[in-house]
Amino acid sequence: MEPISDRISDPAYAPTAADGVKGAEFQGSADKVQDRPQRPATDTYVPQEKQEPAGRYWLGRDEDGKPKIYFDDPDRAADAPKAGRKADGPERKSADKEESCTGSTDSVDREIERLKKKREDLERQIRFATDDAKIAELERKLAQVENELRQKDNDTYRRQHTVFS
Repeated sequence: MEPISDRISDPAYAPTAADGVKGAEFQGSADKVQDRPQRPATDTYVPQEKQEPAGRYWLGRDEDGKPKIYFDDPDRAADAPKAGRKADGPERKSADKEESCTGSTDSVDREIERLKKKREDLERQIRFATDDAKIAELERKLAQVENELRQKDNDTYRRQHTVFS
């Protein structure tokens, strides 16, 4: 890899005046480019002192519930009493307010139990039926119920239909 600084000092890459343009030559001629001292091709690390933080911003809500940006000024925090800081905005205490959610799959479980009872009822009706047309109709209904059970009696369906409170 060739550093860019080497390319600039090369007269072949030096800009010149465009052909057919009236006026003075381009100011950066090849002779001036060669006269400039070469810069080092590598970067150097210059350590700096650690800067003090400028403050902390966070998004909150005002008394009316509208979004507001709050600011903790580190200079004012050292000088001002605690009561003065509350005028800038509420302090963030996320650990104090814990929220808990409860998931319920009771309605899904009731639906699955209803389908299982319907399947058992259809199987019982098929066992005691004597007419072939009636048996074919019951088997068709049984296939529909089993297909619906296959779709609903799994974890994905339960997760999608969980009610959180």
